[in-house]
Amino acid sequence: MNSGFSYAEAFSRNLGWFTEAEQQALRGKTVAIAGMGGVGGVHLLTMARLGVANFKIADMDVFENANFNRQVGAMMSTIGQPKADVLARMVQDINPEAKVEKFGEGINDANLDVFLKGVDLFIDGFDFFVLDIRRKTFARCRELGIPAVTAAPIGMGVAFMAFTRDSMSFEDYFRFEGCSKERQYVNFLMGLAPSGMHRAYLVDPTRADLPKKRTPSTFIGVELCAAFTGAQVVKFLLGRGDVRPAPYHYHFDAYRNKFKSGRQSGNGGLLQRVKCHFAEQMFRKQLGPSGALSSASGN
Repeated sequence: MNSGFSYAEAFSRNLGWFTEAEQQALRGKTVAIAGMGGVGGVHLLTMARLGVANFKIADMDVFENANFNRQVGAMMSTIGQPKADVLARMVQDINPEAKVEKFGEGINDANLDVFLKGVDLFIDGFDFFVLDIRRKTFARCRELGIPAVTAAPIGMGVAFMAFTRDSMSFEDYFRFEGCSKERQYVNFLMGLAPSGMHRAYLVDPTRADLPKKRTPSTFIGVELCAAFTGAQVVKFLLGRGDVRPAPYHYHFDAYRNKFKSGRQSGNGGLLQRVKCHFAEQMFRKQLGPSGALSSASGN
């Protein structure tokens, strides 16, 4: 314990936006975040600087050079180090009193309930292409009554959605059941950002290589995800403000200077089914004659 640390002083500049009682309430909350790479790491540090002091974090990967453009824990000094270890140290460097429970093996069927036990809110930081355990996590959160949020860094923007026990479910909104893996990726992307604002400034579409599970990204998008999510999470944790869960969706694009939000029936609506169909055709053209997905990571 750092004898020079004072929680009250460290987070005193939050006051005014929060009451003293609310700041202490945040101190007692527990937030679970799966994935410590692009969005997950910045989510974690945002929550820590808001004064949340209890975390469960999960990631099985280590940092590498390809992470430098977007992952807050990626530095020359951390190459080869486990992401969960690095981010836990960063949190405790901000708040030495913070409690961080690490799941270095990632999240799986065997430890999902342990990961979610006692948490007040779940934040999705899974890699885009990790769908099976993401679906199970959102389903389990719904069963346990834990609010669960997801934010995708799309271009220089953020696409955000929240799911609660009483909202449309994650599965009902995205419609993954019975779909091929390729169609599931399409449904996830199109469901998050149905307006497709980001496509207007993708200057080299060949860099969006879904078959190799590799897509372009920016730290701008990652930071926007953490900021937008942080504001919604505060409202959930403090029980104040309006958070509209699914089927409402939010998409802010800083490059386009545009914000769009709305309510739709998920990927089950006629227009959305048409959009997903054409997006899937484009995806399959990228796959080529083999029709096989690469095992390369998009994290």
